[in-house]
Amino acid sequence: MKGTVTLAAALLGFYLSQWGLSFWENLRGQPLSPGLYWSLVALGVALSGMAGGLLAWPCFTFIWQGIRWIEDRLQKIPLQEILSGALGLISGLIIANLIGTSFYRLPWIGPYISMVANLLLGYLGWSVGSKRREDIWALFTYLPRRGSRDKKEEARACPKILDTSVIIDGRIADIIKTGFIEGTIIIPAFVLEELRHIADSPDSLRRNRGRRGLDILNKIRKETGITVKVVDTDFEDLTEVDSKLVRLAQKLSAAILTNDYNLNKVAELQGVKVLNINELANAIKPVVLPGEEMTVQIIKDGKEMGQGVAYLDDGTMIVIENGRRYMGQTIPVQVTSVLQTAAGRMIFARPKVQESSSEGGYRCLS
Repeated sequence: MKGTVTLAAALLGFYLSQWGLSFWENLRGQPLSPGLYWSLVALGVALSGMAGGLLAWPCFTFIWQGIRWIEDRLQKIPLQEILSGALGLISGLIIANLIGTSFYRLPWIGPYISMVANLLLGYLGWSVGSKRREDIWALFTYLPRRGSRDKKEEARACPKILDTSVIIDGRIADIIKTGFIEGTIIIPAFVLEELRHIADSPDSLRRNRGRRGLDILNKIRKETGITVKVVDTDFEDLTEVDSKLVRLAQKLSAAILTNDYNLNKVAELQGVKVLNINELANAIKPVVLPGEEMTVQIIKDGKEMGQGVAYLDDGTMIVIENGRRYMGQTIPVQVTSVLQTAAGRMIFARPKVQESSSEGGYRCLS
């Protein structure tokens, strides 16, 4: 390769030397002597060959690095986006050539109009094709889909993006396994990077949470039977993961699966659909109405004086008025009110027993 470049540079120097000497002869008005003429030509050939030999390797290194950079960028772009962009590029060039043919015969500016039209419409076609790839591929619904009818239904469902908190929480794997969530599960690369940083944290608690999140992702991919895709799309202008999640959801027309209250509110303000598993857990808790009776064990004090606190099996907190005296005991209580908060449901109740001074025990209130 270096010899080829050297030879090509020497040949170029031969023609440039002849052209330069001819130009010099015309300026002087008299020809050079043959010996001097061919000596200068030989000098030009030698200098050009040496320059080609010296610059060959840096030029090839620069070209090779450019090719590798383009290759790396193309590997990060989904195949669907490349094909859609190529289809848009071809369409743009066809339209540009149809327009350019009409102006090509115009004097002076005709060829330039055609060139500008090719550049602008080619870029516009690529940009629109790559950004509207979902709509373009939706036109080919007649093509056979991979898998069975379930895959077809899954393709029509809205894709879901998992955030870091819901992955570490772990309940999402069981929810997906039950079949209540349809569609493609999307794992952004920046979420994986955040999980990796958490898993490499020097703090043992954070490290265990990060490793648990990675285990949950492997469980979702291997055991749930649902399509999981890792998306390399990143947004360099944003630093916070929550902002990137919202932007990605807007770009892919996807929903965000989370249990982060703040992300929930921010995404809803920007028109992004959010599926909060905490809200799902609250929705499937059994309905408790004022006046109902239940038996609970009081395990700790409440915030107010004399209050006791108990919990149902699903984690619902029950605040019992004057329940502190029954600490550590299992007693019947009557529900007085139910409060629904963003954190969950809270039940207020009062005891259905009172102390018996004669027997030293408790008896039910009538």
